[in-house]
Amino acid sequence: MEQAMEMMASADEVLFPNYGKRDLAFVRGEGAYVYDRDDRRFLDFTAGIAVCNLGHAHPGLASVIAEQAKTLLHTSNLFLIEGQVALANKLVRLVSAGTPYRAMFVNSGTEANEGALKLARRYQFVSGQPQKTRVIGLPNGFHGRTMGALSVTANAKYREGMAPLVPGLETATSYEAVIDAIDDTVAACIVEVIQGEAGVRPVDREFLQRLAARLRETGGLLIVDEVQTGVGRTGTFFGFEQFGIEPDIVTMAKGLGNGIPTGAILAKAEIASAFTPGMHGSTFGGNPFAMAVANYVVDTVSNPAFLAHVRRMGAQVRRILAETYEDVTGLGLMWGFDVPDAQAWRQAAVDRGLLVTVCGPKRIRVVPPLVIDDSHVALFEDVISSIERMS
Repeated sequence: MEQAMEMMASADEVLFPNYGKRDLAFVRGEGAYVYDRDDRRFLDFTAGIAVCNLGHAHPGLASVIAEQAKTLLHTSNLFLIEGQVALANKLVRLVSAGTPYRAMFVNSGTEANEGALKLARRYQFVSGQPQKTRVIGLPNGFHGRTMGALSVTANAKYREGMAPLVPGLETATSYEAVIDAIDDTVAACIVEVIQGEAGVRPVDREFLQRLAARLRETGGLLIVDEVQTGVGRTGTFFGFEQFGIEPDIVTMAKGLGNGIPTGAILAKAEIASAFTPGMHGSTFGGNPFAMAVANYVVDTVSNPAFLAHVRRMGAQVRRILAETYEDVTGLGLMWGFDVPDAQAWRQAAVDRGLLVTVCGPKRIRVVPPLVIDDSHVALFEDVISSIERMS
């Protein structure tokens, strides 16, 4: 404990303060659990903010990482990388059974979204529609911290002191205002089918279908941000599969690399062709190491039996939450719920060996590894029961 306290004190002296005070540090993980230096075990229902879909120290993934580390980590995109071809073949078939898509690989969700914004504008330009430069984000949406992604992210707190943002990239004040704003100057709209940072709020299915139809009428593109909802998190490989829409561009990251920084942009082939040589790139994106990991993750998660397991576990988590809490929303293994005081509830959970995230003054988010089983759900239920008995 003393060593951990010294490390935290040192952190205050040498690290930026942008993450605030962090009172926990972990040294190892196993499955759905993480452990600190005192070997205290915590049930991890954060999964690195919806990243570690296969949990911690997954044996198969560890083997892939070790093998790739012994062969080749990085060459750059000056050279063809076999793992990119293999992964792209899998992803373009998962995103659509009939429409041809192409893939490009980056390092993070923010980079994927930034690339998608550029691609939307570039496509309209090469298609003879240079006036189509505006991109509209939804109320309460979150797409990242870089200047472009931030410009279509609605949270005013993240924008404070960052102005001026990128011209033509904007957010609407209501869903209806999004529809009303779509005209001949709109290159694209960017949406999450479930708004994770806003409290795990599924966007209305009918609205998304209306939005997609309006964009088709005007020639705008539909960008679906699957950074948090993709790779099995909602019980289907992509979250949009459950909303009856067909994206023009899909962005991915988080669970794709299970902790190894990895992201992807998928776009319909005609749209992808707008990125001619030199128009966009990444030094590290899609390197052999990241691709080895992502190929293993996709092979595992896309298995129908694996996705059925996610749906079954998700139904159990939802049942437990709905028995006690108000406004339980989400899909698969991605849930939000209301409590009287989110920070106090989070601390009570930590005291009982459970990790969750706060996404509002009265809102808790749980996004456990997709490999949890009945025993983990039972422990989660026990912790909730203990917290409620002490309330």
